[in-house]
Amino acid sequence: MRFMMFMIPNISDDDWTPSVEAVEAMGKYNDELAKAGVLLALDGLHPGSAGVQVSFPGGKATVTDGPFAEAKEIIGGYWLIDVKSKEEAIEWAKRVPAADGPVVEVRQIWEIEDFPAELQKAAGR
Repeated sequence: MRFMMFMIPNISDDDWTPSVEAVEAMGKYNDELAKAGVLLALDGLHPGSAGVQVSFPGGKATVTDGPFAEAKEIIGGYWLIDVKSKEEAIEWAKRVPAADGPVVEVRQIWEIEDFPAELQKAAGR
């Protein structure tokens, strides 16, 4: 089962660069994921001020430059892991070396097999 773990840092764009200690701790955590054989991908993201949001009011694409009003909902990075269960994904999320403030959201990734046969067929499977 694949899961995406999102780091939601709950910090301002001014505080986006982590400390040396935070990077070292995260590196050790990422190494643990890799050694356990569950890590598929990971990356940190630039702050929301460097991003854009594309919305579709009335079906027309509209681009809004960052920063965004709801900074607490901006994703700072992610891990893509492959584990046996949701419980195992949660256990990995609980081990993220995070100081007071960040949130890690854990979401299962849809597999084509999770959909009814007619949707699998529509997707060309």
